[in-house]
Amino acid sequence: MSLSLREQLLAAGLGTKKQAKKAEHDEGLRKERERKAPPQPDPRKVAADRAQAAKVARDQELNKQRQAEAERRARVAEIKQLIEQHRTPKVETDDYYNFIAGKKVRRIAVNPDLRAAILRGDLVVVRCEGHNDIVPREIADRIREREPRMVVAITDSTTQSVDENDPYKDHVVPDDLMW
Repeated sequence: MSLSLREQLLAAGLGTKKQAKKAEHDEGLRKERERKAPPQPDPRKVAADRAQAAKVARDQELNKQRQAEAERRARVAEIKQLIEQHRTPKVETDDYYNFIAGKKVRRIAVNPDLRAAILRGDLVVVRCEGHNDIVPREIADRIREREPRMVVAITDSTTQSVDENDPYKDHVVPDDLMW
């Protein structure tokens, strides 16, 4: 019968029974700690999980952007349809109505009746994809709900605020001034 290494060392006198018991006890504690300790996560798996979470977040952001773009396109298509159905017919005349769209002065051909309706506020100028059209106020209000930038704001000379220091405040420019 073969003796264990511990028994062989004790028989040879290289250790004492007290040292053997202490080593046995330490070995039992070590094995118990190994059983209780949670396994350490693999760093590659942790990195892969982080990369996957980042990809999911990026995909969600891209989906939100795509959805917002689709909604914007749907609004523009709806506005185009409203304009096509309700715009006033184009007139062939040398008489133009000048207005400011953005920072540029634009113009649209009008006859005296259209000019009067625009100045009264019954008709409104709308700008969609570089084209100017005249639509009734109700339609312009519906367009303004969907996209406020497409409705050209016509300033009324009676509602403009007058600067007290303006040297030309007594010289009002008429709305129907021909250029």
